[in-house]
Amino acid sequence: MAQNMQWTNLNEQTVYENRWFRVRLADVALPDGNRLDHFLIRMRPVAVATSVNAANEVLLLWRHRFITDSWGWELAAGVVEDGEEIAAAAAREMEEETGWRPGPLRHLMTVEPSNGLTDARHHLYWSESATYTGPPQDGFESSRREWIPLKLVPDLIARGEVPAAGMAAGLLMLHALRLG
Repeated sequence: MAQNMQWTNLNEQTVYENRWFRVRLADVALPDGNRLDHFLIRMRPVAVATSVNAANEVLLLWRHRFITDSWGWELAAGVVEDGEEIAAAAAREMEEETGWRPGPLRHLMTVEPSNGLTDARHHLYWSESATYTGPPQDGFESSRREWIPLKLVPDLIARGEVPAAGMAAGLLMLHALRLG
């Protein structure tokens, strides 16, 4: 018979907070009765969106991440504002970051990129159409925005050119949905 290995969060205190996240210290009871202090980060949900056109090209952003000092392909993404619907936030982020307004969005998947440290949930959406509305409002977030053939996605990921795990998972899911 399987033993219950559930950890129990008995109490949390805020150590630091800003508009994007809160660092908390939790008092955790382990299954064996021992307790430990565990730091965690509470975050707003993240909304992610892209579009795949009729030629099976996916809209990606090429950007640098200073934290890891790495370059890579990403999908448009950002935090969901208070009172904002997640799909609406995904559409807003895509247009702000790429200059393309998505057509009707479909939920692709929800992932937890680092659930041993943070409660961040990334909600990924996609559409089968997009309309160019002009230069991106948040153009400073990426060096370029390109329509990349979806068939190239597995190789991009294998070469480490899509470093964000949740985005890699979403792109592989799109690849499977569209190309089989």
